[in-house]
Amino acid sequence: MNVRALALMATALAMPISAHAQSMDERARAAAQAAREKSADSEAIQKNYVTPGLAGEAITTVDGTKSFNPTLACQTTSTLLEILAQPGSTGDITTLRISRDKDLNGSFDQTLTLPMPVSGICANGVIACQPGTWNQCRSYRWDVSAAGELKLSEVDLTALAGCYCVNNSCGSNLVWGNMAATLKDIGGGVVGALTSADPRIGVAQAAIDGPIIRYTGAQSTACAANPSLAQTVYRANPTQIQGDAASLAAGNSVFQALKGSPAGMGKAEQIRACTIRREVKLEAVTADGIIARTSGGYATYADTPDTRAFLLGSPRDDSLSGGSCRIHDFRMTLDVGDPDRLVSARLSQILFDDWVQVRVDGVLVHADPGGWTGTGLPPGKCERGRTWYGTPNLDLKPFLTKGAHEIWVRVAVGGEGEVSARIDATLDLSCNPTEKLVDLCAGYAADANCQLHDETVDGVQTFRNGVGTGLTPLPQTRLFESGACSLSLSRPWFERDRRYRCTIDTGVLPQPDLSRGAYIIDHSTETLLADRVKTKDGGYTASSRSFALPDRGSVAACEPICKTRAPRANTGVAPDGVVGSRQNAPTGWDTFYHGCTRSSAGADICPLGDGEELVSDCGCLDDFPEAIVMMQTVRLGGADMICTSESR
Repeated sequence: MNVRALALMATALAMPISAHAQSMDERARAAAQAAREKSADSEAIQKNYVTPGLAGEAITTVDGTKSFNPTLACQTTSTLLEILAQPGSTGDITTLRISRDKDLNGSFDQTLTLPMPVSGICANGVIACQPGTWNQCRSYRWDVSAAGELKLSEVDLTALAGCYCVNNSCGSNLVWGNMAATLKDIGGGVVGALTSADPRIGVAQAAIDGPIIRYTGAQSTACAANPSLAQTVYRANPTQIQGDAASLAAGNSVFQALKGSPAGMGKAEQIRACTIRREVKLEAVTADGIIARTSGGYATYADTPDTRAFLLGSPRDDSLSGGSCRIHDFRMTLDVGDPDRLVSARLSQILFDDWVQVRVDGVLVHADPGGWTGTGLPPGKCERGRTWYGTPNLDLKPFLTKGAHEIWVRVAVGGEGEVSARIDATLDLSCNPTEKLVDLCAGYAADANCQLHDETVDGVQTFRNGVGTGLTPLPQTRLFESGACSLSLSRPWFERDRRYRCTIDTGVLPQPDLSRGAYIIDHSTETLLADRVKTKDGGYTASSRSFALPDRGSVAACEPICKTRAPRANTGVAPDGVVGSRQNAPTGWDTFYHGCTRSSAGADICPLGDGEELVSDCGCLDDFPEAIVMMQTVRLGGADMICTSESR
């Protein structure tokens, strides 16, 4: 063997040793660092994946060894959108021009120049006021017409979000001093309107050049001319995806095979929604619904809302002619709709000349003189010489059951005469509310396989992800109305919306035996591994042995971060005006947290942004309590603080 052969063998033997010189930890750290460089934050993802993907440029793998050119878009354009904003002497944006490439052919085909100055900017629109002031303000939302043209639609301020003031009424030089943020906010609202109207549009990159922001875009999602795509139907109707998925699964042989396999059988979880609602029913009634004169009689009076007087007969003096003796009959029909609400019904007054009978459904209830009980002529002389008046105060309620009843007045007249009878009724027109709890959650609550996952009580979330939030709704007073009835009702709560997580058995597989794992966990320590194995005769054999984890090396106690702040004028606006004008100190602070970088000397450096000042230098900061207070303040600030008795 010559010297050259020996040298080649030595080289071949040395190569694997060099390739494997790195330890497992070192290789893992190198892979993690490579992944962080590719996708550590949104900017890295945008730069390495989104922008080249939509532009059809090369995307490399994490280790940089391979690359490929994806085709994610049908058309691309270097400038989808260009926005120019220039403020005037009043601080308002006096020039706001938007140029757009609608068909992504590389040239602008729509230019929109706002005809009014912009005094405020919102996440989805703008506000125009009298220049330099916050007077006579009008709110506009970015929108897209049916023809696909970008436009502004006038709306109420409550339809906009994230609004703030930029003109001199809130501060000086706000637009020029915050030009990049201003352009991003305006552009974000425009892009949001465009992508909502046409889901094919994708924005790959935004670049700011002085008072101009340019968006690079592409047509993605589908290569179709119509913005109404089947791929985006679930955006308008999210619940449809469940039915479509079930339909596709039912007809898919692969899915059905997996479902019927041992791996697809066992237990699954379902989320089941239900409500517990306090139902209040008001029984609104009218007087005619209780008792009404449907025929006959000559008058109905209502002295008060809950009384009725029914009159029948011929009351005019000597309106009836009788000769020596003649009988006259008068009939009236009363329809009783709700006898339970008929408090009383009495024959209160009667006048007659000369003999009288009162019958209800043919049954004689009153006669004067009392000897006349038959259906023929009176047993005595008809003419009694004058008109007689009486107040029988006779209770007719036992006769007035539900349905129609005939009231019959018969008078025997000798010569000339008249007759009149009055029935007074007292009615119950109260609402008579009925209240009951309709509990549709009782079955889930009693099921041991179901656990409460979420609960909202009158809009207050009391349970979230299986854990109580500690929040309790305040007692409420609600107004219920039905017809003429109204009721103000105070209760601790009116409606509970719940979601239960239920475990269901989807197969016949036996339950796994977890007792061995439980024994190991309960009896093992950091230096001793305990075990228990089931024997063939049904018993158990316990064992233990020494145990130690390999040394994993030391790691830093935390990722060093720093805390900074920058002054910020409170230019936010609300329907009542600029928020800062209602505060004693209209200028506040924006707080930032940065991950520290390492200098060449190995020291941690806080990367301060423009206008930021250091609050806490690099270290293991623990501002969790402060963060909780901030988040709770924001949450409560957005809660409904309006007291109302309106039924919702």
